[in-house]
Amino acid sequence: MISGTRNRDAGSAPDHGRPIAVPQLAIHKDFLTEFAALDKPVRERVAEVFTKFEQATHTGLHLEKITGARDDRFRTIRIDQFWRGVVLAPESGDTFLLLRVLPHDKAYEWAKTRRVSVNTATGRIELRDVAAMDSALPQLEKMAAKAPERLFAGVSDAVLRKLGVDEQTLGFARTLTEPFQVEAAQSLLPPVQWEVLYGLAAGMSPEQVWEELGAQITEEVDPEDLEAALRRSPERVLLVEGPAELMAVLASPFDLWRIYLHPAQRSAVEASYRGPARVSGGPGTGKTVVALHRAHRLARSGGPVLLTTFTSTLAEALEANLALLAESSGDAEAAGRVRVEHVDRLAHRVFREAHGRPNLLVQARERELWQRVVDRLGVDLSPAFLAEEWRQVVLARQVGSAAEYLQAKRTGRGRALAPTKKAQVWQAVWEFQKELSAQGLWTHETVCEEAARLLADRDDKPFAHVVVDEAQDLSAHQWRLLRAAVAEGPDDMFVVGDAHQRIYGPGITLGEVGVNVRGRSSKLSVNYRTTGEILGWSLGLMRGQAVSDLEGELDSLAGCRSEMRGAEPSVKGFATWDAELAYLRETVGAWIDAGVLPSEIGVSARSNRAVEQAVLALEEAGIPARALARGTAEGGGVAVGTMHRMKGLEFRCLAVVGAGSGQLPEPRGLTPEEEDPGAHSRDLLRERSLLFVACTRAREQLSVSWHQEPSPFIEALLS
Repeated sequence: MISGTRNRDAGSAPDHGRPIAVPQLAIHKDFLTEFAALDKPVRERVAEVFTKFEQATHTGLHLEKITGARDDRFRTIRIDQFWRGVVLAPESGDTFLLLRVLPHDKAYEWAKTRRVSVNTATGRIELRDVAAMDSALPQLEKMAAKAPERLFAGVSDAVLRKLGVDEQTLGFARTLTEPFQVEAAQSLLPPVQWEVLYGLAAGMSPEQVWEELGAQITEEVDPEDLEAALRRSPERVLLVEGPAELMAVLASPFDLWRIYLHPAQRSAVEASYRGPARVSGGPGTGKTVVALHRAHRLARSGGPVLLTTFTSTLAEALEANLALLAESSGDAEAAGRVRVEHVDRLAHRVFREAHGRPNLLVQARERELWQRVVDRLGVDLSPAFLAEEWRQVVLARQVGSAAEYLQAKRTGRGRALAPTKKAQVWQAVWEFQKELSAQGLWTHETVCEEAARLLADRDDKPFAHVVVDEAQDLSAHQWRLLRAAVAEGPDDMFVVGDAHQRIYGPGITLGEVGVNVRGRSSKLSVNYRTTGEILGWSLGLMRGQAVSDLEGELDSLAGCRSEMRGAEPSVKGFATWDAELAYLRETVGAWIDAGVLPSEIGVSARSNRAVEQAVLALEEAGIPARALARGTAEGGGVAVGTMHRMKGLEFRCLAVVGAGSGQLPEPRGLTPEEEDPGAHSRDLLRERSLLFVACTRAREQLSVSWHQEPSPFIEALLS
């Protein structure tokens, strides 16, 4: 970084008698979320001005005081004749905070209504609209005078102050009479203080509010020390080390916020556990961010860490974000001790080290083998039913004999079997497994089981810690593999997931596979990715569905909420697929015209065929697009993928296409109800969850479309 004496006021000369201080630029999150929407010439000029920021602060070039500003530490910096940046220049310390880039008049108007402060409970930076709060008070006071009771009458001033509510917010809170007023005030209040009032209004105790905030500041907070507050606020502020890092940030303004923790998430990352621990939560609550930080933190304490999930696409996204975290933290050495590998790849790697490459049984060949067994034994059970019974009962529960099978739990299978029928099933399974052994054939499941056996026999476990993302989609044999990959002990396993987003396989409980998280579970409830409008519509898709979590209890999305507000989702039907694709081109084109980068846009469909057709439709319109199945989760152009491929990804804008009754649920993906009622119900829930997952990938804009009749999952939301 270039050294220079800090001098905030335009036109003043450097004081050569003082020691040289090195100014540092910090960027507020709200600026980054708005930066991409600026016109390209403005973005380029912003980058040019702030890469020279240290020289500008040294010479005082274009740093001007703002007459009438609510906060006398605000300054403006000239971008060009029309645009200005608003910067906080604290009275002590050498860190300047870039807050906004706005047209000249709007920049001054914005600065005259806002103020920056330090939260006395969390020690973190806060930004508020002082003028809007002041203007709302007279009407609120008039309404309160007629009300029989104030909303927070039962909460003392001392308790509110302890929770970080300052004097202005306290005066505002004392005028409130109804919970809806708290929700309406979200845009006025500092986010953490709003969360405090929202939680109390929802019936939470002060202790529960404090726990949800995750506030762990133990030292006394100096409200005037903005320098310290900035460094305590990674969820709101990004500190930039020099021009090169600034250019990297501005090149990908949204990427860095995928790796920053909210205080409510930090406690789960930093806690020490006596054994396996679990974090659950609805979509967008930051579970993956928690998993990333947890893996990085464990790696810093030494020992190799496995960061794993269930697909290659998700593993690629985790690896990219881990690299970003390593770069931002300056601790590449710790990141180097984290191995990112999806669970099937781990299984095959362990298997190959002992046995070489397995001779895998392809799906068509498996159907032939099961049919041969059925024909030979003359049983009146379908090959599909027997294959599921083998996977979900025999393999999942490690059943090794007819006697064990007669006693085995068949939870979720739906179709009851009499003892005589069970005997027939076991005979068929035994014949099938004998065929596999005779021909030297393996499936992904049996490869995983063998890899788990190999690791279980080893005293030198390959990992000191295992961190699992999207845990709800792992099967029993995959869990046994991960359990065998790390010795039992403190902080051995850390799993995150959401049962409502389960799209693979039947549910299992962690206790059944030797992962005991009882007493070490926590839940995240605040969505930091998706607007309240998108989240609310998406939650409607899952309303009334009975979903079991990883501990065998009924899971609920009650309390899952978003602090962000935006446009309602666009939900439209069309007569033909061509008309729907034309609407897709129009929608994506409008997003790009509004300043959204193609790489910040996603398109999701149920089938690979629909994905290919959507890519072609966009390319014909001159819109760069890429199919996720062809490459990694990163890259340029609009990302188009199946709903399975969307898992773990996020986009500013997302279009779900082909959400019609003939496509969703996917007819070929449903087990006939008369053949296996349990599998049929599970398949329906999986298809519904796929749509839920896809819709919750959107941050700001969501478009859902279909042709002919809508999916039955959507139909209930249209009335």
